[in-house]
Amino acid sequence: MAGDEYITEQCNADINKGFPLLMKAYQQKVYWHIRRLVVSHEDAEDLLQDVFVKIYSRWDTFRGDSSLATWIYRIATNECLTFLNRQKIRMANEGGDANDMSNLLASSEYTEYGDKLVTALQEAVLKLPEMQRLVFNMRYYDNMSYQDIAQVTGSSTSAAKTNYHIAKGKVTEYVKQIF
Repeated sequence: MAGDEYITEQCNADINKGFPLLMKAYQQKVYWHIRRLVVSHEDAEDLLQDVFVKIYSRWDTFRGDSSLATWIYRIATNECLTFLNRQKIRMANEGGDANDMSNLLASSEYTEYGDKLVTALQEAVLKLPEMQRLVFNMRYYDNMSYQDIAQVTGSSTSAAKTNYHIAKGKVTEYVKQIF
């Protein structure tokens, strides 16, 4: 697989030739980042397409101030947050609980319900406040550094660490209650 530096060079030389390399390198990673945030496969697929359209159309804005991965994750995260905010408004207007994504998890093929621990972990993550869920997912599942998480979320490194540790504590406590 091509490295970020090579992908960036290729995209800068000719976006039409370099973009397939970028998609090959990031499509699956970004899909799962999105999927963990929005749960639904269909929503994740739609958002993934929106993210890559945005990356393609805004390639000229990538200045290299951050890593390519961080820039891509920031775009994906912003798309997810916009989607989730619209979803909360829609759910509130329909009389639903805007903060309860457990029903969405239950109606999704997202996780293997035969594995009670995996299910409990995912339920716990979905109960976290948005920023804690975002930071937890990037650190736990994507193994991102706190510095990269801070760049993606537009916060400080210490805020990313704090959010992760609080989220980790809440997830641990929730899972302990189940078992």
